[in-house]
Amino acid sequence: MSSPARENFGATLTESAPRRNIAVDAYRGLVMLLLMAEVLRFAEVSQAHPGSGFWKFLAYNQEHVDWAGCSLHDTIQPGFSFLVGVALPYSIASRTGKGKSFGNQLAHSIWRAFLLIALGIFLRSTHQPQTYFTFEDTLTQIGLGYVFLFLLGYAKEKWIWISFAAILFSYWLAWALYPVAGPGFDWQSVGVPADWAHRYTGLLAHWNKNANLGNAFDQWFLNLFPRVKPFIFNEGGYLTLSFIPTLGTMILGLVAGRWLRAAAPQIPFRKFLVAAAATIAAGLLLHFTGICPVVKRIWTPSWTLFSGGICLLFLSAFCWIIETKGHRKWAFPLVVIGMNSIAAYLFVHIFPQFLVSTFKIHLGPKAFAFLGQPLQPLLEGLAIVLVEWLVLLWMYRRKLFLRI
Repeated sequence: MSSPARENFGATLTESAPRRNIAVDAYRGLVMLLLMAEVLRFAEVSQAHPGSGFWKFLAYNQEHVDWAGCSLHDTIQPGFSFLVGVALPYSIASRTGKGKSFGNQLAHSIWRAFLLIALGIFLRSTHQPQTYFTFEDTLTQIGLGYVFLFLLGYAKEKWIWISFAAILFSYWLAWALYPVAGPGFDWQSVGVPADWAHRYTGLLAHWNKNANLGNAFDQWFLNLFPRVKPFIFNEGGYLTLSFIPTLGTMILGLVAGRWLRAAAPQIPFRKFLVAAAATIAAGLLLHFTGICPVVKRIWTPSWTLFSGGICLLFLSAFCWIIETKGHRKWAFPLVVIGMNSIAAYLFVHIFPQFLVSTFKIHLGPKAFAFLGQPLQPLLEGLAIVLVEWLVLLWMYRRKLFLRI
């Protein structure tokens, strides 16, 4: 028997296909599912099976790479940011259709940006002794650039591309002009081992971990806020200023969203694939010629280009399978997540510890060890993801969608 949710889902597809691209919701659902799946703890399972290439592969793609390069996990934040841009033309059209003026929409974008920034800080502050002012969270990064993105939503495409190029070039130039760490620099003072394998020389040295323009900015900016101890470095190398090239990722999504709306009900695959090939090639060219490395942690301009191309390929694949080929039913579990992405994001940061504690209280500490201790983290994680998805399904059935 088909569930009411699936029947409603099918009806939605039939009735609103011209207005809503289900592939976008499914892609967003995949992005959030990858984030939710962190609790599967493949790294621990891989350590328990040291000879297994299968678990090693899964573990690699569930973690960020140390510095340059890309894993599947590294595509989560670009995908989420990119899809914010994709959704904007639809949002502007919808609000304009409801009679909302430009001023009203601008005020809404400012309010939305504030809420995203505040929510990001709130989530980073959980389990902290006081408010933890940091601005590298995904929601905060999006919020910092959102108003400018909104304004570009009203610009001609030519000016969008000019803005995109200007943002990336000026950001690259600012980093390239900032002095590099000298020969006697104390790398351990900024949390980098002296023998770290990913330290660059030459022009690329401007993008070394925690010895760069972005970290210098944060040593000033973040210490303007109350802190338990002064900020010196972020252990992962993440930076406040990354919101600037992240805006570039959102701009690529904005262009893709415009292309989708303009071509509807067709999908502009040619544009998507050409743009994907061009941006991926440009990002790799900058990396391998020693001009700018592809590093997600500090969101280099070359990372914006490379990851933006990956996002375009993901969007193309989802559109081809769901919208062109009509294979839609399989996407239902992803759509349930994708249509409530903010709620899913909150679940990821709030639910896991509560659920683990609840499982231990009511099911016992060994409840997920029935296949052996090595697989316990995986089974426990699957239970967490299932509970989170069922809550999202309950919200989907009742049309409870958390919006900002």
